[in-house]
Amino acid sequence: MALNTETATYRGYGKILTLTHQTAVECKFGAEVESIIASEARVVLTGAEVSDGEVRYYGKAYFLIVYEDSEKRICRAEKGIEFSARAENEGCYPALTARASLSLENLSTRREGASTYATALIGADISLYGEKSFDYLSGGELIVKREEVPVISARLVGGATETEDEFETEFIGDILLHSETVGTTEITLSAGTVRAEGEINLCILALKGDNSLVSFERLVPFSIEIPCEEAFPGRNAELRVSVLDVALKADSDEDKKKCKITAELTLGAEGCVYEETALPVVTDAFSRTHELNLTYNEVETVGAGQPHGFTERVSGRAALSSTVDFSDTLLALTLQRAEANLVSTEEGMRVEGVALATLIVKGADGGVRGMEISLPFSVAADVENADVSVLVCSMNARQRQEGEIDAEATLKIGFKEHKTVRAKFVCAAEEGAEVPVSDCAVSVFIPAAGDGLWELSKSLKKSPEEVAENNPDLEFPVKEGQRVVIYRKKALNM
Repeated sequence: MALNTETATYRGYGKILTLTHQTAVECKFGAEVESIIASEARVVLTGAEVSDGEVRYYGKAYFLIVYEDSEKRICRAEKGIEFSARAENEGCYPALTARASLSLENLSTRREGASTYATALIGADISLYGEKSFDYLSGGELIVKREEVPVISARLVGGATETEDEFETEFIGDILLHSETVGTTEITLSAGTVRAEGEINLCILALKGDNSLVSFERLVPFSIEIPCEEAFPGRNAELRVSVLDVALKADSDEDKKKCKITAELTLGAEGCVYEETALPVVTDAFSRTHELNLTYNEVETVGAGQPHGFTERVSGRAALSSTVDFSDTLLALTLQRAEANLVSTEEGMRVEGVALATLIVKGADGGVRGMEISLPFSVAADVENADVSVLVCSMNARQRQEGEIDAEATLKIGFKEHKTVRAKFVCAAEEGAEVPVSDCAVSVFIPAAGDGLWELSKSLKKSPEEVAENNPDLEFPVKEGQRVVIYRKKALNM
């Protein structure tokens, strides 16, 4: 007779595959650009779609340069380029949903003839989501060990909002350059709503009335709420918040030597709400009469923890992309940003990276030039499995010794912890050889020290209930030298 077993199928939704990809986008500026002082590029995702074997994503790259013209006037120019790219992988198929995050990995400029070219190297982190299903043994003509194992299912969420901030500065004539960096500090779930809060570090390079440069920054708080039916207190979520669009307006009052700046920012957020459930599966099984060949399956599902972080002040000698001396006047520091990784060291986990900025100086000849400065840092971190982000605030630089720049900065270090749960269970059972059955009325068995009730029952081919009923004084795990008695009912021949 064939073995009668019962199976069930779990169906959920989650991350199937992750891809990384790079593409380069180039922009051309005209002959009016004599020398570049500072440059910035902002990339915005406009769409992503999955087909067999590939993900195609689309975006816009906005290039902005500050430069001197042939008459030593400081000017600005901005251009936008639409682009598309294709990330190939055999695991892609149309039923999957792509979520892509774009970042500027490098920006370079070069001169060719009368033209200046800016090239942005754009990185794409792509996550593909779809249905995840698996079968598991749920019962049948077997004695089973049943346990509840955790599994995590994801629900994709997304939305957009606008935020505005006003602040006063000294009198300026024009805004030349700006950059925005987002730091998310908290994600909370209420019934039907996901809420993310954090700060945006807005850095501005401006031209004063006397044609000199000034830079300043502003921490703009934000919050964004996204409706989601699966959002409930106690569940976790992750959201990636990005700046989709920025509109800056400067109202200057020349008499008061003041300027009111209004910043209107459009924010977008994409992420997941995670639901963790306990699935009743069979983790072991045996038959009273036959050996069993069990097939196991192992699954891994991922979620997220609550974002957290801390603030650290760092300082030290900065590396420079070009030389500087005492004849140079430091004018401005702008485009603050950071690159960092979570690293395991002998002293424990650390966040190691570099704070970057563009330092603008005026030389003895009156010419203005920009250089990249980088301040390395390494700080201890009490976290292991997480993505790290760094918001650079209040960065400043000074030349105390000729040719050397000392810098300091406030780092707001944030962590997005990953939660991974793994489950191993029986997904199929096949009947093997027949097990000889003892016809003795009473059997005495000496178990191995440390055996639990399940291990003992499996050895005896008896259910845990039978073993416990026949040995009410037995404690588990068993100790060395203990004996187990099994009684068998005998039929009387009349």
